[in-house]
Amino acid sequence: MVAAVLFISFALFLLLSVPIGIALGLSTLVTILYSGSLPLEFLAKELVTSVDSFPLMAVPFFILAGEIMGKGGISERLFRVANSLVGNKTGGFAIATIITCMFFAAISGSGPATVAAIGGIMIPAMVRQGYDKRFATAVVCAAGSLGVIIPPSIPMVIYGVVGNVSIANMFIAGIIPGLLVGFALIVYAYFYSKKMGYTGLDEKTSISGIAKSVWDAKWALLIPIIILGGIYGGIFTPTEAAVIAVVYGLVAGLLLYRELKIKDLPSVLANSALTTATILIIVGTATAFGRLLTIQQIPNQVAQAMLSVSESPIVIILLITLLLLIVGCFMDTLAAIIILTPILLPIAINIGYDPVHFGIIMVLNLAIGFITPPLGVNLFVGSGISGLSIEALSKAIVPFFLVMVFTLFIVIFLPQISLFFL
Repeated sequence: MVAAVLFISFALFLLLSVPIGIALGLSTLVTILYSGSLPLEFLAKELVTSVDSFPLMAVPFFILAGEIMGKGGISERLFRVANSLVGNKTGGFAIATIITCMFFAAISGSGPATVAAIGGIMIPAMVRQGYDKRFATAVVCAAGSLGVIIPPSIPMVIYGVVGNVSIANMFIAGIIPGLLVGFALIVYAYFYSKKMGYTGLDEKTSISGIAKSVWDAKWALLIPIIILGGIYGGIFTPTEAAVIAVVYGLVAGLLLYRELKIKDLPSVLANSALTTATILIIVGTATAFGRLLTIQQIPNQVAQAMLSVSESPIVIILLITLLLLIVGCFMDTLAAIIILTPILLPIAINIGYDPVHFGIIMVLNLAIGFITPPLGVNLFVGSGISGLSIEALSKAIVPFFLVMVFTLFIVIFLPQISLFFL
């Protein structure tokens, strides 16, 4: 009954449109009052101790770095590089958009931030080039999901903290799957553009043009090299890398490109603080929610139920994948990771999956949730930029959803893709 009260109250709060972070906290509070087995201080204690973590400090700094770089003219320069490479090809603008999102993903660590930074530039540009607005917006929303797949990734940081898995290893393991998803999106965009007659620019690709755009974007292109190279080279931790990203972004935006102004900093800091506060509220309440589940031994019961269905690792991993895809439609990515990792990770280890490989599977599953209604955050950001309805955008995103699910299955059944560099 205690578990029933927890889940039913959580569902009711969501139906009442209570924000997910608050809904998690309120349902935990209701369950504590109902059971009487825990003191009210339990919730307050979990809210504090859950965010008292050095690795978790990477989250606000990566958010701040993404805000700074989005305002500092970096996203536009990254697009110029991508456009100089493929702009004259069939579907060149769509392909360049995906490549730009891949570049920006290696900076921001966030899906919605990638959509906001790239979509504001690319959706109007693609429409001017003759692309259908629904396709143009869907391209950005789908490619924006790469923000949490290609490292650095905020969900990977959360998974590492909750699952006691090396965040650096998670970042390393995310490189090839992220590139694979990006390549799959590019292939689909190319064939769709060919079918619809979306031609590229008349300009020819030239070494001098590429060299000029790369030189102009050199400070932007160095960012992922410094961040990821420093982590993989053992020079600094992911948390320290996030701080370095902030400092580098300020230097690039204020002094090198000079597109970020001192007067912009208050709004940048305010936006970062608002996003960070939202995330940390979810982290705190989701941790309390998850701890209550553990006390009620729900993870053990779920694990036993899944393992009783079949002894086949393939069947079990497919059940987990289906569960994560459904959860991604209705629950925030970070909350889902915090609540489900203690439940699903032991099952995955039990059937022979490496914790790092399973982390990539989990992040990729939930990244798809960014483009699935009703809670697809990327869809809401894309809708706000383009003016399209969520219904119209949901239909346009279906082919991209199928492409991402296809690549998900490749990652699931070929663990070498994730573990190649480890």
